[in-house]
Amino acid sequence: MDEKLDTAEKKVLVEIVKLVQKRGLKGTEGGWKEFLNSYDKKFGASLSDPSRRSNDVLVSFLKTFTKANDLKLFDRMLQGHLNRATVNQFGKQSLGNESPEQRLVRLTLEHPQYPLDYTFPTGDEGWIITKLPKKSGMLRSNAMVAVDCEMVLCEDGTEALVRVCVVDRDLQVKIDKLVNPNKAVADYRTEITGVAAGDLDCVTCSVADIQQSMKKLLSNGTILVGHSLHNDLQVLKIDHARVIDTSYIFKYLDASISKRPSLNNLCKSVLGYEVRKPGAAHNCLDDACAAMKLVLAKLEHGDIPLVQEDVPQAEMEKLLLHRIPINVPREEISRVIPGDVAIEMKPSKKAQGRHYAVFAVFNSPQEANRAFENIEGNEEKDSSGLPQKLVTFQFGKGVTACMYIRKMAQDDSQCQVLSNKRAFQGEEKSIESKRLKTDQKPVEETMVNFNQLDDHLRD
Repeated sequence: MDEKLDTAEKKVLVEIVKLVQKRGLKGTEGGWKEFLNSYDKKFGASLSDPSRRSNDVLVSFLKTFTKANDLKLFDRMLQGHLNRATVNQFGKQSLGNESPEQRLVRLTLEHPQYPLDYTFPTGDEGWIITKLPKKSGMLRSNAMVAVDCEMVLCEDGTEALVRVCVVDRDLQVKIDKLVNPNKAVADYRTEITGVAAGDLDCVTCSVADIQQSMKKLLSNGTILVGHSLHNDLQVLKIDHARVIDTSYIFKYLDASISKRPSLNNLCKSVLGYEVRKPGAAHNCLDDACAAMKLVLAKLEHGDIPLVQEDVPQAEMEKLLLHRIPINVPREEISRVIPGDVAIEMKPSKKAQGRHYAVFAVFNSPQEANRAFENIEGNEEKDSSGLPQKLVTFQFGKGVTACMYIRKMAQDDSQCQVLSNKRAFQGEEKSIESKRLKTDQKPVEETMVNFNQLDDHLRD
Protein backbone atom coordinates (compact mmCIF):
# COMPACT_ATOMS: atom_id res chain seq x y z
CA MET A 1 0.00 0.00 0.00
CA ASP A 2 2.82 2.44 0.87
CA GLU A 3 4.32 2.07 -2.60
CA LYS A 4 0.96 2.67 -4.28
CA LEU A 5 0.42 5.84 -2.26
CA ASP A 6 3.95 7.09 -2.98
CA THR A 7 3.41 6.79 -6.75
CA ALA A 8 -0.23 7.95 -6.92
CA GLU A 9 -1.21 11.14 -8.73
CA LYS A 10 -2.14 14.10 -6.57
CA LYS A 11 -5.74 14.22 -7.82
CA VAL A 12 -6.19 10.63 -6.63
CA LEU A 13 -4.72 11.38 -3.21
CA VAL A 14 -6.95 14.44 -2.87
CA GLU A 15 -10.00 12.37 -3.76
CA ILE A 16 -9.15 9.77 -1.10
CA VAL A 17 -8.53 12.38 1.60
CA LYS A 18 -11.84 14.08 0.81
CA LEU A 19 -13.63 10.75 1.12
CA VAL A 20 -11.89 10.15 4.45
CA GLN A 21 -13.17 13.53 5.64
CA LYS A 22 -16.68 12.82 4.38
CA ARG A 23 -16.81 9.51 6.24
CA GLY A 24 -15.13 10.84 9.37
CA LEU A 25 -12.42 8.18 9.24
CA LYS A 26 -9.43 8.46 11.58
CA GLY A 27 -5.91 7.10 11.46
CA THR A 28 -3.48 6.64 14.33
CA GLU A 29 -3.11 10.43 14.55
CA GLY A 30 -6.81 11.24 14.29
CA GLY A 31 -8.76 12.76 11.42
CA TRP A 32 -7.46 15.07 8.70
CA LYS A 33 -7.54 18.30 10.72
CA GLU A 34 -6.15 16.65 13.84
CA PHE A 35 -3.31 15.27 11.75
CA LEU A 36 -2.57 18.70 10.25
CA ASN A 37 -2.41 20.34 13.68
CA SER A 38 0.25 17.89 14.79
CA TYR A 39 2.09 17.52 11.47
CA ASP A 40 2.25 21.17 10.39
CA LYS A 41 3.03 23.49 13.30
CA LYS A 42 3.03 26.57 11.06
CA PHE A 43 -0.36 26.38 9.34
CA GLY A 44 -2.04 23.47 11.08
CA ALA A 45 -5.70 22.93 10.16
CA SER A 46 -6.06 26.50 8.89
CA LEU A 47 -4.97 25.16 5.49
CA SER A 48 -7.24 22.13 5.36
CA ASP A 49 -8.16 22.03 1.66
CA PRO A 50 -6.47 18.79 0.49
CA SER A 51 -5.96 20.19 -3.02
CA ARG A 52 -3.72 22.91 -1.56
CA ARG A 53 -1.51 20.45 0.26
CA SER A 54 1.56 18.71 -1.17
CA ASN A 55 1.73 15.04 -2.08
CA ASP A 56 4.04 14.46 0.89
CA VAL A 57 1.45 15.76 3.36
CA LEU A 58 -1.38 13.80 1.76
CA VAL A 59 0.62 10.57 1.66
CA SER A 60 1.86 11.01 5.23
CA PHE A 61 -1.74 11.35 6.43
CA LEU A 62 -2.99 8.31 4.53
CA LYS A 63 -0.12 6.21 5.87
CA THR A 64 -1.46 6.72 9.41
CA PHE A 65 -4.34 4.35 8.60
CA THR A 66 -3.84 0.73 9.59
CA LYS A 67 -7.33 -0.81 9.78
CA ALA A 68 -7.96 -3.45 7.14
CA ASN A 69 -11.26 -1.92 5.97
CA ASP A 70 -9.67 1.51 5.50
CA LEU A 71 -6.75 0.09 3.54
CA LYS A 72 -9.14 -1.93 1.39
CA LEU A 73 -11.05 1.27 0.60
CA PHE A 74 -7.83 3.09 -0.39
CA ASP A 75 -6.70 0.16 -2.52
CA ARG A 76 -10.01 0.05 -4.40
CA MET A 77 -9.85 3.74 -5.26
CA LEU A 78 -6.20 3.55 -6.29
CA GLN A 79 -6.90 0.50 -8.45
CA GLY A 80 -9.68 2.22 -10.39
CA HIS A 81 -7.45 5.15 -11.29
CA LEU A 82 -4.54 2.83 -12.08
CA ASN A 83 -6.70 0.77 -14.45
CA ARG A 84 -7.76 3.83 -16.44
CA ALA A 85 -4.19 5.14 -16.55
CA THR A 86 -2.93 1.75 -17.76
CA VAL A 87 -5.52 1.50 -20.53
CA ASN A 88 -4.85 5.10 -21.55
CA GLN A 89 -1.09 4.54 -21.63
CA PHE A 90 -1.51 1.33 -23.61
CA GLY A 91 -3.59 3.22 -26.17
CA LYS A 92 -0.87 5.83 -26.63
CA GLN A 93 1.89 3.23 -26.93
CA SER A 94 0.00 1.18 -29.52
CA LEU A 95 -0.97 4.06 -31.82
CA GLY A 96 1.03 2.62 -34.70
CA ASN A 97 -0.55 -0.83 -34.64
CA GLU A 98 -3.76 -0.51 -32.64
CA SER A 99 -6.77 -2.55 -33.67
CA PRO A 100 -9.95 -0.77 -34.84
CA GLU A 101 -11.61 -1.80 -31.56
CA GLN A 102 -8.76 -0.37 -29.48
CA ARG A 103 -8.97 2.85 -31.50
CA LEU A 104 -12.59 3.28 -30.38
CA VAL A 105 -11.55 2.66 -26.77
CA ARG A 106 -8.89 5.35 -27.17
CA LEU A 107 -11.36 7.79 -28.74
CA THR A 108 -13.69 7.27 -25.80
CA LEU A 109 -10.94 7.89 -23.25
CA GLU A 110 -9.75 10.99 -25.13
CA HIS A 111 -13.20 12.61 -25.28
CA PRO A 112 -13.30 15.87 -23.25
CA GLN A 113 -16.33 14.66 -21.28
CA TYR A 114 -14.72 11.37 -20.24
CA PRO A 115 -13.05 12.63 -17.03
CA LEU A 116 -16.35 14.16 -15.91
CA ASP A 117 -18.63 11.27 -16.84
CA TYR A 118 -16.41 8.35 -15.87
CA THR A 119 -15.11 9.45 -12.47
CA PHE A 120 -17.06 7.15 -10.18
CA PRO A 121 -17.46 7.08 -6.37
CA THR A 122 -15.71 3.72 -6.17
CA GLY A 123 -15.08 4.24 -2.47
CA ASP A 124 -18.81 4.03 -1.77
CA GLU A 125 -20.37 0.84 -0.51
CA GLY A 126 -21.26 -1.78 -3.09
CA TRP A 127 -18.89 -0.68 -5.87
CA ILE A 128 -16.58 -3.12 -7.64
CA ILE A 129 -13.60 -2.49 -9.91
CA THR A 130 -12.91 -5.01 -12.64
CA LYS A 131 -9.33 -6.25 -12.77
CA LEU A 132 -7.16 -5.69 -15.79
CA PRO A 133 -5.48 -8.85 -17.10
CA LYS A 134 -1.97 -9.39 -15.78
CA LYS A 135 -0.71 -10.23 -19.25
CA SER A 136 -0.39 -7.04 -21.30
CA GLY A 137 -1.35 -8.98 -24.42
CA MET A 138 -4.87 -9.30 -23.05
CA LEU A 139 -5.27 -5.53 -23.45
CA ARG A 140 -5.21 -6.23 -27.18
CA SER A 141 -8.35 -8.33 -26.87
CA ASN A 142 -11.05 -7.34 -29.36
CA ALA A 143 -13.81 -9.18 -27.50
CA MET A 144 -16.81 -6.91 -26.87
CA VAL A 145 -20.12 -7.02 -25.01
CA ALA A 146 -22.78 -4.29 -24.95
CA VAL A 147 -24.97 -3.39 -21.98
CA ASP A 148 -28.07 -1.34 -21.28
CA CYS A 149 -29.99 -0.86 -18.04
CA GLU A 150 -33.39 0.35 -16.90
CA MET A 151 -33.63 2.33 -13.69
CA VAL A 152 -36.44 3.45 -11.39
CA LEU A 153 -36.65 6.41 -9.03
CA CYS A 154 -36.64 5.44 -5.35
CA GLU A 155 -38.23 7.25 -2.43
CA ASP A 156 -34.81 8.31 -1.13
CA GLY A 157 -34.16 10.20 -4.40
CA THR A 158 -31.66 7.67 -5.76
CA GLU A 159 -31.91 5.43 -8.80
CA ALA A 160 -32.08 1.66 -8.64
CA LEU A 161 -31.46 -0.98 -11.28
CA VAL A 162 -34.51 -3.05 -12.30
CA ARG A 163 -33.42 -4.63 -15.59
CA VAL A 164 -30.11 -5.26 -17.32
CA CYS A 165 -29.36 -6.75 -20.74
CA VAL A 166 -26.00 -7.72 -22.21
CA VAL A 167 -25.27 -9.00 -25.72
CA ASP A 168 -22.05 -10.13 -27.36
CA ARG A 169 -20.56 -9.17 -30.70
CA ASP A 170 -22.88 -11.61 -32.50
CA LEU A 171 -25.91 -10.10 -30.71
CA GLN A 172 -26.33 -13.25 -28.67
CA VAL A 173 -27.97 -12.52 -25.31
CA LYS A 174 -25.58 -13.08 -22.39
CA ILE A 175 -27.69 -11.46 -19.65
CA ASP A 176 -31.37 -10.48 -19.59
CA LYS A 177 -32.44 -10.13 -15.98
CA LEU A 178 -34.97 -8.28 -13.88
CA VAL A 179 -33.40 -6.98 -10.67
CA ASN A 180 -34.97 -6.39 -7.27
CA PRO A 181 -34.24 -2.77 -6.25
CA ASN A 182 -34.39 -3.76 -2.55
CA LYS A 183 -35.73 -0.34 -1.57
CA ALA A 184 -39.01 1.56 -1.76
CA VAL A 185 -39.75 2.76 -5.30
CA ALA A 186 -41.34 6.18 -5.80
CA ASP A 187 -41.79 5.95 -9.58
CA TYR A 188 -41.36 2.93 -11.85
CA ARG A 189 -41.69 5.25 -14.89
CA THR A 190 -43.28 2.34 -16.72
CA GLU A 191 -43.96 4.47 -19.80
CA ILE A 192 -40.18 4.89 -20.13
CA THR A 193 -38.69 1.73 -18.61
CA GLY A 194 -41.36 -0.74 -19.67
CA VAL A 195 -41.16 -2.22 -16.15
CA ALA A 196 -44.16 -2.23 -13.80
CA ALA A 197 -44.31 -3.02 -10.09
CA GLY A 198 -45.92 -6.39 -10.74
CA ASP A 199 -43.03 -7.42 -12.99
CA LEU A 200 -40.74 -7.53 -9.96
CA ASP A 201 -42.90 -9.83 -7.84
CA CYS A 202 -40.81 -12.81 -6.69
CA VAL A 203 -37.66 -11.37 -8.34
CA THR A 204 -34.66 -12.18 -6.13
CA CYS A 205 -31.77 -11.18 -8.41
CA SER A 206 -29.70 -8.37 -6.84
CA VAL A 207 -27.17 -5.85 -8.10
CA ALA A 208 -24.45 -7.95 -6.46
CA ASP A 209 -25.60 -10.97 -8.50
CA ILE A 210 -25.39 -8.94 -11.71
CA GLN A 211 -21.94 -7.66 -10.73
CA GLN A 212 -20.63 -11.20 -10.41
CA SER A 213 -22.00 -12.10 -13.85
CA MET A 214 -20.51 -8.95 -15.35
CA LYS A 215 -17.09 -9.64 -13.81
CA LYS A 216 -16.97 -12.97 -15.63
CA LEU A 217 -17.98 -11.38 -18.95
CA LEU A 218 -15.45 -8.56 -18.58
CA SER A 219 -12.47 -10.70 -17.63
CA ASN A 220 -9.47 -11.04 -19.93
CA GLY A 221 -9.66 -7.47 -21.19
CA THR A 222 -13.15 -7.59 -22.73
CA ILE A 223 -14.38 -4.20 -23.99
CA LEU A 224 -17.71 -2.94 -22.63
CA VAL A 225 -19.93 -1.06 -25.11
CA GLY A 226 -22.89 1.20 -24.41
CA HIS A 227 -24.60 4.48 -25.22
CA SER A 228 -23.89 7.07 -22.50
CA LEU A 229 -22.40 4.05 -20.81
CA HIS A 230 -21.43 5.91 -17.64
CA ASN A 231 -25.12 6.00 -16.62
CA ASP A 232 -25.28 2.20 -16.79
CA LEU A 233 -21.99 1.75 -14.93
CA GLN A 234 -23.21 4.17 -12.27
CA VAL A 235 -26.32 2.12 -11.49
CA LEU A 236 -24.44 -1.18 -11.82
CA LYS A 237 -21.77 0.19 -9.46
CA ILE A 238 -19.03 -1.14 -11.72
CA ASP A 239 -15.82 0.66 -12.68
CA HIS A 240 -14.46 -0.85 -15.91
CA ALA A 241 -11.57 0.74 -17.80
CA ARG A 242 -11.91 -0.62 -21.37
CA VAL A 243 -15.09 1.02 -22.66
CA ILE A 244 -16.56 2.29 -25.93
CA ASP A 245 -19.25 4.95 -25.56
CA THR A 246 -21.28 5.35 -28.74
CA SER A 247 -22.38 8.84 -27.67
CA TYR A 248 -18.68 9.83 -27.86
CA ILE A 249 -17.46 8.16 -31.06
CA PHE A 250 -20.07 9.63 -33.43
CA LYS A 251 -20.05 13.39 -34.02
CA TYR A 252 -22.37 15.91 -35.62
CA LEU A 253 -20.96 18.08 -38.39
CA ASP A 254 -20.58 21.76 -37.46
CA ALA A 255 -21.64 21.23 -33.85
CA SER A 256 -19.98 21.49 -30.47
CA ILE A 257 -18.20 18.32 -29.38
CA SER A 258 -20.34 18.43 -26.25
CA LYS A 259 -23.48 17.91 -28.35
CA ARG A 260 -23.94 14.17 -28.39
CA PRO A 261 -26.46 12.29 -30.55
CA SER A 262 -29.22 10.25 -28.97
CA LEU A 263 -29.30 6.50 -29.51
CA ASN A 264 -32.46 6.82 -31.58
CA ASN A 265 -30.90 9.46 -33.85
CA LEU A 266 -27.79 7.36 -34.34
CA CYS A 267 -29.83 4.31 -35.28
CA LYS A 268 -31.80 6.33 -37.84
CA SER A 269 -28.72 7.98 -39.33
CA VAL A 270 -26.27 5.09 -39.25
CA LEU A 271 -28.33 1.90 -39.21
CA GLY A 272 -31.38 3.12 -41.12
CA TYR A 273 -34.03 2.31 -38.51
CA GLU A 274 -35.51 3.69 -35.29
CA VAL A 275 -34.67 1.77 -32.15
CA ARG A 276 -38.12 2.72 -30.87
CA LYS A 277 -41.17 4.52 -32.18
CA PRO A 278 -42.17 7.88 -30.68
CA GLY A 279 -43.85 7.39 -27.32
CA ALA A 280 -42.83 3.74 -27.02
CA ALA A 281 -41.19 2.47 -23.83
CA HIS A 282 -37.49 1.64 -23.72
CA ASN A 283 -36.43 -1.95 -24.21
CA CYS A 284 -32.93 -2.40 -22.87
CA LEU A 285 -32.32 -5.52 -24.96
CA ASP A 286 -33.04 -3.51 -28.12
CA ASP A 287 -30.82 -0.69 -26.85
CA ALA A 288 -27.91 -3.02 -26.04
CA CYS A 289 -28.16 -4.58 -29.51
CA ALA A 290 -28.34 -1.13 -31.10
CA ALA A 291 -25.16 0.01 -29.31
CA MET A 292 -23.30 -3.07 -30.52
CA LYS A 293 -24.57 -2.63 -34.09
CA LEU A 294 -23.39 0.99 -34.06
CA VAL A 295 -19.89 -0.05 -33.02
CA LEU A 296 -19.82 -2.74 -35.71
CA ALA A 297 -20.92 -0.14 -38.26
CA LYS A 298 -18.15 2.18 -37.11
CA LEU A 299 -15.61 -0.62 -37.42
CA GLU A 300 -16.87 -1.44 -40.92
CA HIS A 301 -17.18 2.07 -42.35
CA GLY A 302 -14.87 4.23 -40.24
CA ASP A 303 -15.90 7.82 -39.65
CA ILE A 304 -19.59 8.36 -40.40
CA PRO A 305 -20.44 12.09 -40.34
CA LEU A 306 -23.81 13.03 -38.89
CA VAL A 307 -25.90 15.99 -39.94
CA GLN A 308 -28.27 17.40 -37.35
CA GLU A 309 -31.91 16.78 -38.13
CA ASP A 310 -34.61 19.35 -38.63
CA VAL A 311 -36.68 19.91 -35.53
CA PRO A 312 -40.35 19.19 -36.38
CA GLN A 313 -42.71 22.15 -36.18
CA ALA A 314 -44.59 20.49 -33.32
CA GLU A 315 -41.41 20.61 -31.28
CA MET A 316 -40.64 24.20 -32.28
CA GLU A 317 -43.94 25.11 -30.62
CA LYS A 318 -42.43 24.13 -27.26
CA LEU A 319 -40.00 25.46 -24.70
CA LEU A 320 -38.21 23.07 -22.38
CA LEU A 321 -38.35 23.96 -18.69
CA HIS A 322 -35.81 21.95 -16.72
CA ARG A 323 -34.02 21.78 -13.38
CA ILE A 324 -37.36 22.58 -11.70
CA PRO A 325 -37.21 21.80 -7.95
CA ILE A 326 -39.59 18.97 -7.10
CA ASN A 327 -41.26 21.11 -4.41
CA VAL A 328 -42.61 23.46 -7.12
CA PRO A 329 -46.17 22.36 -8.01
CA ARG A 330 -46.77 21.82 -11.71
CA GLU A 331 -49.67 24.30 -11.76
CA GLU A 332 -47.32 27.07 -10.60
CA ILE A 333 -45.18 26.71 -13.72
CA SER A 334 -47.72 28.20 -16.15
CA ARG A 335 -47.73 31.43 -14.11
CA VAL A 336 -44.07 31.97 -14.97
CA ILE A 337 -44.60 31.59 -18.73
CA PRO A 338 -46.39 34.43 -20.56
CA GLY A 339 -49.09 33.72 -23.14
CA ASP A 340 -51.54 30.93 -23.90
CA VAL A 341 -49.58 27.87 -22.86
CA ALA A 342 -50.17 24.25 -21.87
CA ILE A 343 -47.78 22.35 -19.60
CA GLU A 344 -46.92 18.72 -20.31
CA MET A 345 -44.51 16.48 -18.44
CA LYS A 346 -41.24 15.51 -20.11
CA PRO A 347 -40.60 11.76 -19.83
CA SER A 348 -37.06 10.82 -18.91
CA LYS A 349 -35.28 7.49 -18.71
CA LYS A 350 -32.89 8.90 -16.15
CA ALA A 351 -34.45 10.09 -12.91
CA GLN A 352 -33.61 13.64 -11.94
CA GLY A 353 -33.83 13.14 -8.18
CA ARG A 354 -34.50 16.59 -6.73
CA HIS A 355 -35.59 18.13 -10.05
CA TYR A 356 -37.99 17.51 -12.91
CA ALA A 357 -38.68 18.91 -16.39
CA VAL A 358 -41.77 19.91 -18.40
CA PHE A 359 -42.60 21.27 -21.84
CA ALA A 360 -44.45 24.56 -22.29
CA VAL A 361 -46.57 24.05 -25.42
CA PHE A 362 -47.73 27.04 -27.49
CA ASN A 363 -49.98 27.41 -30.54
CA SER A 364 -47.12 28.16 -32.94
CA PRO A 365 -43.32 28.40 -33.10
CA GLN A 366 -43.68 32.18 -33.28
CA GLU A 367 -45.58 32.27 -29.98
CA ALA A 368 -42.95 30.06 -28.35
CA ASN A 369 -40.19 32.34 -29.61
CA ARG A 370 -41.97 35.50 -28.40
CA ALA A 371 -42.54 33.94 -24.99
CA PHE A 372 -38.85 33.10 -24.70
CA GLU A 373 -37.85 36.64 -25.66
CA ASN A 374 -40.28 38.15 -23.11
CA ILE A 375 -39.07 36.00 -20.22
CA GLU A 376 -36.75 37.86 -17.88
CA GLY A 377 -33.57 35.99 -17.09
CA ASN A 378 -29.88 35.63 -17.88
CA GLU A 379 -29.55 34.17 -21.37
CA GLU A 380 -26.78 31.66 -22.04
CA LYS A 381 -26.12 28.48 -24.02
CA ASP A 382 -26.60 24.96 -22.74
CA SER A 383 -23.99 22.26 -23.36
CA SER A 384 -25.53 21.61 -26.80
CA GLY A 385 -25.31 25.27 -27.76
CA LEU A 386 -29.06 25.88 -27.48
CA PRO A 387 -30.31 29.22 -26.07
CA GLN A 388 -31.67 29.08 -22.54
CA LYS A 389 -32.40 31.44 -19.66
CA LEU A 390 -31.94 31.00 -15.94
CA VAL A 391 -35.17 32.27 -14.42
CA THR A 392 -35.85 33.11 -10.78
CA PHE A 393 -39.47 33.12 -9.63
CA GLN A 394 -41.63 32.90 -6.52
CA PHE A 395 -44.40 30.46 -5.69
CA GLY A 396 -46.63 29.57 -2.77
CA LYS A 397 -46.05 31.90 0.16
CA GLY A 398 -43.17 33.80 -1.39
CA VAL A 399 -40.77 30.88 -1.73
CA THR A 400 -38.02 31.62 -4.28
CA ALA A 401 -36.92 29.02 -6.84
CA CYS A 402 -34.93 28.83 -10.08
CA MET A 403 -35.24 26.88 -13.31
CA TYR A 404 -33.89 26.91 -16.86
CA ILE A 405 -36.08 27.68 -19.88
CA ARG A 406 -34.61 26.48 -23.16
CA LYS A 407 -35.45 26.68 -26.85
CA MET A 408 -35.81 23.48 -28.82
CA ALA A 409 -33.44 24.53 -31.62
CA GLN A 410 -30.89 27.11 -32.64
CA ASP A 411 -32.32 30.42 -33.82
CA ASP A 412 -30.69 29.93 -37.21
CA SER A 413 -31.11 26.18 -37.29
CA GLN A 414 -31.72 25.01 -40.83
CA CYS A 415 -30.17 21.59 -40.40
CA GLN A 416 -31.22 18.79 -42.69
CA VAL A 417 -31.67 15.13 -41.96
CA LEU A 418 -28.78 13.02 -43.12
CA SER A 419 -30.19 11.56 -46.31
CA ASN A 420 -27.41 9.16 -47.13
CA LYS A 421 -28.19 6.70 -44.36
CA ARG A 422 -26.37 3.47 -43.86
CA ALA A 423 -28.28 0.30 -43.20
CA PHE A 424 -27.30 -2.47 -40.88
CA GLN A 425 -28.49 -5.77 -42.26
CA GLY A 426 -30.55 -7.21 -39.41
CA GLU A 427 -28.95 -10.11 -37.64
CA GLU A 428 -26.13 -10.55 -40.15
CA LYS A 429 -22.61 -9.96 -38.98
CA SER A 430 -21.60 -8.02 -42.08
CA ILE A 431 -22.63 -4.41 -42.52
CA GLU A 432 -23.16 -2.92 -45.97
CA SER A 433 -23.85 0.61 -47.11
CA LYS A 434 -27.33 1.26 -48.42
CA ARG A 435 -27.04 1.93 -52.15
CA LEU A 436 -29.66 4.13 -53.74
CA LYS A 437 -30.54 3.12 -57.30
CA THR A 438 -30.90 5.89 -59.85
CA ASP A 439 -34.54 5.04 -60.45
CA GLN A 440 -35.32 4.60 -56.76
CA LYS A 441 -37.64 7.06 -55.06
CA PRO A 442 -36.05 9.21 -52.35
CA VAL A 443 -36.15 7.73 -48.89
CA GLU A 444 -38.95 9.28 -46.89
CA GLU A 445 -37.45 11.23 -44.04
CA THR A 446 -38.78 10.27 -40.65
CA MET A 447 -39.18 13.17 -38.27
CA VAL A 448 -37.77 12.73 -34.80
CA ASN A 449 -39.93 13.10 -31.73
CA PHE A 450 -37.80 15.43 -29.68
CA ASN A 451 -38.90 13.67 -26.51
CA GLN A 452 -36.52 10.89 -27.54
CA LEU A 453 -33.49 13.13 -27.83
CA ASP A 454 -30.91 12.96 -25.07
CA ASP A 455 -30.83 16.37 -23.40
CA HIS A 456 -27.31 17.35 -22.45
CA LEU A 457 -28.33 20.08 -20.09
CA ARG A 458 -26.30 22.16 -17.76
CA ASP A 459 -26.59 21.00 -14.17
